Amino acid sequence: MLDIRLIALDLDGTLLNSDKKLSEKNRNALERAAAEGIEIVPATGRFYRGMPQVIRDLPFVHYVISINGAQVYDVREDKSIFVSEIDCDTAIKVMEQLDKADLIYDCYQNGWGWMTQAFYDKAQDYAASTHSLEMIRNLRSPVSELKAYLKEKNAGVQKVQAFFKDIEERAEFFTLIQKEFPDLKITTSMVNNIEINSNEANKGNALKNLADYLGFPLSKTMAFGDDLNDISMIETAGIGVAMGNADDFVKKIADFESCDCDNDGIAFALEKLLWEKDI
Repeated sequence: MLDIRLIALDLDGTLLNSDKKLSEKNRNALERAAAEGIEIVPATGRFYRGMPQVIRDLPFVHYVISINGAQVYDVREDKSIFVSEIDCDTAIKVMEQLDKADLIYDCYQNGWGWMTQAFYDKAQDYAASTHSLEMIRNLRSPVSELKAYLKEKNAGVQKVQAFFKDIEERAEFFTLIQKEFPDLKITTSMVNNIEINSNEANKGNALKNLADYLGFPLSKTMAFGDDLNDISMIETAGIGVAMGNADDFVKKIADFESCDCDNDGIAFALEKLLWEKDI
């Protein structure tokens, strides 16, 4: 049987189903793993306060990989173990490039979301879903103009995120930002967005830092994911698991493919890989 001491789990499309809910079967499997001394670590593009309450309320969650790996957060001590940010000037230059496209954008700073008021007011035209719109409305504070706000604060940001109407334009700007800012990491987590972090801010690097902090070799870690921002974590972990609904490339690089997020894919993989249960 595998000797796993840490399990890192993406949220949307992985631990959470299509209705953004945690199934009873997945929760029970995580409770069993935690009872066996395994650290259960949500790994998300969201900041900690933006995670669903049902995840934050799990009593066995002691650490969180947040903002695509820009922060590793100790829940019990209310402190950051690892932080990697984009410097203020670079973040503003990225936004100046994004201003050339038909999109809205925001940034995460100090564990919260910030957005230009004009973008906030028309978010319904760019949100990919009702859930995405609710997250923008509830987890962003509008400011008069975001670049001016950042200049005034003169502090680094943990992530810049853009939402596009045109998927082809998204692909164009994905390539453009990569070319113009080679020291930044560009990923996606939904059909119409791009997410821009420090090059060191990825889930794989965060997993490595957390494993080192806890004294676990990477060979004793497992990671679950479904999208491009999960690739580094799946590659870094001792065992990388792709969901049945995962991007084809994620499936290609994973060690194991589970069921999809609507069919208790977390529980299925843990039962197969940790407890060798035929289901």
